[in-house]
Amino acid sequence: MRASLLQIDVNPHESVADRRVRVAELVRAQSGSDLVVLPELWPTGAFAYEEFEANAESAADGPTAEAMAAAARGAGVWLHAGSVVERAEDGTLYNTALVFGPDGGLRRTYRKIHRFGFDQGEAVMMGGGQEVATVRLPDAVAGLATCYDLRFPELFRRLTDEGAGLFVICAGWPARRREHWTLLTRARAVENQAYVLACCSTGTHGGVPQAGHSLVVDPWGEVRGEAGDGEQILTVDLDPAKIAKTREDFPVLRDRVL
Repeated sequence: MRASLLQIDVNPHESVADRRVRVAELVRAQSGSDLVVLPELWPTGAFAYEEFEANAESAADGPTAEAMAAAARGAGVWLHAGSVVERAEDGTLYNTALVFGPDGGLRRTYRKIHRFGFDQGEAVMMGGGQEVATVRLPDAVAGLATCYDLRFPELFRRLTDEGAGLFVICAGWPARRREHWTLLTRARAVENQAYVLACCSTGTHGGVPQAGHSLVVDPWGEVRGEAGDGEQILTVDLDPAKIAKTREDFPVLRDRVL
């Protein structure tokens, strides 16, 4: 299974429309991969709060969904298209991740459960999701999470209980906390004996420099690939059989009490 993480530069001098076109072309170029992953809120920037209202869209048929559906279909890949600012029918905004199949069909959405901001920003501007989300890929069940979710291990344990052996995390993680990003990504892999594909944006938006350093971590906690600071495509070959083998050879999950 080949996965490509597209570490997108979110530059406030590039329009949302132009970035959408550029990213769609990058996705189309990944036809040799099985799964492509984009960062959190890459159309606007995860900290560009002033852009949220103006760029909110439908998760099902908004301009980003339409562009990403066509790109997934053009490349013939599974696409975790990062997340968008979704405007629900009742007007509530959500930070919503989108997953498309190789035919371009929208297979799953995930509204971010844990909102960052400590009573400001995303925490007060957006509604919180209520449901965990998994999607069955051809060779593994993927559990979905977004950025700040990474700090809450109970979510990943729940995803493991739902059958996930691979976690896909889109993020707009700040550079000043990059060490936490690396530490927590590996911890989620080790404690659940699962692959973690964590895709972060780069650049600066909302005045917040981004961490970059997207990661692929295997079920033993070893880093199989890491991006740098700038825009980059990180492509890694995964062995889905390693999930079951790790859990069989070192059956720590069997000893859970709580």
